[in-house]
This record gives sequence, C-alpha cells and structure tokens, in this order.
Amino acid sequence: MPQYFEQFTEWVRGLADNRYLLAAIVFATAFAANWIAKKLIVRAVRRLVAKTPVSWDDHLVEHKVFERLSHFAPAMVFYVWASLLFPDDSDWESTTRRLAVVYMVIAGGRTAAALLDALLSFFRSDQTTDRTALRSYIQVGKIVLWLVVGILAFAKLMDKDPQGLLTGLGALMTIILLVFKDSILGFVASIQLTRDDLIRRGDWIEVPSYGADGDVLEVTLHAVKVQNWDKTISTVPTPALVTGGFKNWRGMSESGGRRIKRSLNLDMHSVRFIDEELLARLKNVQYIQEYLDHKVGELGDWNRERAINEASLVNGRRLTNLGTFRAYVQSYLKNHAEIRQDMTFLVRQLEPSADGVPLQIYVFSKEQRWVPYEGIMGDIFDHLLAVLPEFDLRVFQRPSGADLRQLDLGAAR
Repeated sequence: MPQYFEQFTEWVRGLADNRYLLAAIVFATAFAANWIAKKLIVRAVRRLVAKTPVSWDDHLVEHKVFERLSHFAPAMVFYVWASLLFPDDSDWESTTRRLAVVYMVIAGGRTAAALLDALLSFFRSDQTTDRTALRSYIQVGKIVLWLVVGILAFAKLMDKDPQGLLTGLGALMTIILLVFKDSILGFVASIQLTRDDLIRRGDWIEVPSYGADGDVLEVTLHAVKVQNWDKTISTVPTPALVTGGFKNWRGMSESGGRRIKRSLNLDMHSVRFIDEELLARLKNVQYIQEYLDHKVGELGDWNRERAINEASLVNGRRLTNLGTFRAYVQSYLKNHAEIRQDMTFLVRQLEPSADGVPLQIYVFSKEQRWVPYEGIMGDIFDHLLAVLPEFDLRVFQRPSGADLRQLDLGAAR
C-alpha cells in the first residue's frame, strides 16, 4: 500500500477511535464510491459515447460494460480499508480482503462477459460480413471465462495457489467433457458449418426430420433457430445439421432463378395422329405455325423419298397431337417474359404409367419470391390445361365418386 495512503488511513483512524464509527465511515465511503462511479462517471461516459461518430462504443454502453466496471469501486474501498474494519484482528482483515478480491474477480468476469456480448452485437450489426458462427465462439469463450473466474475466485477464497487447482483440474477433465459434451459437439459442428460455408444467417433451409422449413434466424452453440413459413420457430441441434444433412436453398437465391418442375399427366387414349381437320385448326396457333410448316414439309419429303404407302397411318412418319403440343409448350415458354432462357430449359415426356403420359416442364422462373413464383407457375399451368382440348388431348384424372354415380344413373336409364 502506498505510504501516502497509509498516512491517510491513520488520519481517518485518528478521527474516530470508535470501532463502529470506523465501520460506518468505511461503508459510507464504499457507498459514495459506488454512487460516484455509477451516477457521475458512467453517466459522463455515456454522454461522451453519444457524441462520438463511431458505433462500436455504443455497443459497450448498450451491454452495460461501464456499469459493471463500476463495481470495482466499492470492492477496492473494502480491500484498502479492511484494517479500519478489523484493527485488532488480522485474520478477519485478511478474510475481508480475500472476499473483496473474490468480488472483484467476479465483477471482472461479468465485465468481460458483457464485453464479449458487445463484440457479438457489433459484428452482427455489420452487414458487410457474415458472422453466422460468431455467437457459438462467444458462448465457448464465456464458458472458458467462467471456468477461469471460478478457479481464481475459489483459489483466492481458500487462499490457495491457482496453479495447483489448474493442475488438479486435469484429473477432472473426464467429468468436464461429460458435462459439456453437447457444448463441445455443438462447437465442433459450428466450426464445420462455418469452415465449409454450409449455412448462414438468413439462408432458407429444410430439415424434414425436425419439421424445419424456413429462414435461419440464429446459429448458436447448441442449436440453429429456423423461422418456418407459418411463422413458427423450429430449433435444430447444430450437430444434427452435420450428421443428418439438410437442404440449403441459397444456391437458388444466388443463381437468380427458381426452378419450376411439374408435370401434366395426359390421357393415353387421347393421343393420336393429326388429321387434315386438326392440322388446319392448329395452323391458326401463332406459336407453332412455323413449326407445323417445317414439320409438314419435312415429313412429306421423307415419305415421298421412301415411297411410303400413305393409305395406312402406320406407315411412314406423321405428326401426333402430343408431339405438337410439346412443341407448343416449348414455344409458349420461350416467349414467356418470366422464364429464364439462359438456365436449364426442358419440356420432356416421361415414362407412361397407370396415371397416363407425364409431360414434364423443367424450367426456371426469374422471380424467386414465394408468392409471385407460385402465381407465375399457376398461370402457366392454367393456360396449358385450358389449351389442351385444342390439341384433342385430355388430362388423366382418376374416377371420382361423382363419375361412378353418373355411370350408375346411365345404367339405370
């Protein structure tokens, strides 16, 4: 203790020989120190921070870093003036100082924890960089911080060397690993997710096993919070994303397009060759006029070169209403303003099944937002379903109860 402070302490002791009066002075001084630190110094710092052009100090005020620092003031008063409280008892004086140091260690730990929270808040407010796993690292840092604080506080309280406690802590490592098993697994998983850039805050992910389908709100040490499209919140354990797998739609968002993959199931009994009457009607359809002129000429030349007997429709090559409809769908989508022409563009016929002949559309829309995207896809298939009769095609539809009742009524008549 500096000599001038010892002289000041002796002067205070000379003012009051009464032990209780000295204790009152110590407590009053500690209260005054606490009041000055919180009401004057902290308020002055807040005003100063409000005037600065930078933003990082605002986060220090928001998370009360300076307020937690103010707790050192009364603890230092008790530490320095412990001799005034117990002038004739060195054991109690030593105990009081140890308690004051323990309090300062805990206050320092709370200050450091608030500083870590301020650091997290500052980086999360920075929109130029992605800080998905920073919260996980901050949580691990807090665990390590409080382990150190606990060891130092316990060592000071027991008046032991902290190094000896740290050495003995190695024997308890198995128990520590068991207690913090989930935290360790989550920490390792978050490192893997970040290292491979598998997930970011704001990504749209799907984890069917946990009922998660929506935007990532937060990635913590133990769990990933997902806000589903129905506004519910799903919590997925972080290790489950690494071990179980998930679907991330970020690639779709970054590509500038959203996939449309849907099929029309056509009734196989409606598929037939195009006759003169149907051909004349289809030539009025603008999207396939050029296609029909080219195809009719090509097939006519091919049949004449090979002297095909056209008395039977089986002979030679002929147009079908299904093939012509497929060409119409391609031309219609090529001229659609909301379809990406530079991405995968495919209209194909799949393998026939008991549900008819599937005609699949595999294209990408320019619109990625859910509601407009569904509107575009709905408009496309509304149109295609409406024009099917023009090609003498029918959609396959399983018989319903109403169909069966009509059959019964017809049989009854």
